[in-house]
Amino acid sequence: MKIKQIGSFLLTFMLSFMLFACSGPQVTRIDSNEEVDLSGYWNDTDSRLVAEEMLNDSFANTWLADFKKTNGRKPRVIIGLVLNKTEEHISTETFVKDLERSYINSGKVTFVASKDQRVEVRAERADQAVNAKAGTAKNQVQETAADFMLKGQINSIFDANKKAQLKYYQVELELINLETNETVWIGQKKIKKVVSRKSYKV
Repeated sequence: MKIKQIGSFLLTFMLSFMLFACSGPQVTRIDSNEEVDLSGYWNDTDSRLVAEEMLNDSFANTWLADFKKTNGRKPRVIIGLVLNKTEEHISTETFVKDLERSYINSGKVTFVASKDQRVEVRAERADQAVNAKAGTAKNQVQETAADFMLKGQINSIFDANKKAQLKYYQVELELINLETNETVWIGQKKIKKVVSRKSYKV
């Protein structure tokens, strides 16, 4: 009797294990540029599209042509803080990198390393001064200063009823002349999404 019970238990355990193994997550690889929005929250597509639209808007302003006319060269830009003032976790670092890539790939401006990057690069130069072969170490005090700083913030408003949820994002960026403290451009991008509760629950 006990042998039958043990056998029955083992059979049940094995069937349960097989069912559990078969019901595991299924992963489908897709193109990284494909737009996917599962929750309605800020995602990689929002980050990329906002960066591209902000780029186009900033270059449509007169500050770029005015600077080139006065100085005879491309402006040098550095990105300052981009604050996340929403209630959700947003990787502002990813958004900043999307901004940097869009601006650099445009060929219209030159980007200067960020504050954290400069600390690391300066440490490398200091190390080279002590350990690198003569003639190969990079000189200190040869950094190129930025002309403008780009900074901004991401805000959000959420609203909901029993049937749907509204997700509204507003991204604001400012470009500041580092010598005069003048704001030469302000950009604003709004994103509004309605998420049906039939397929999504808060």
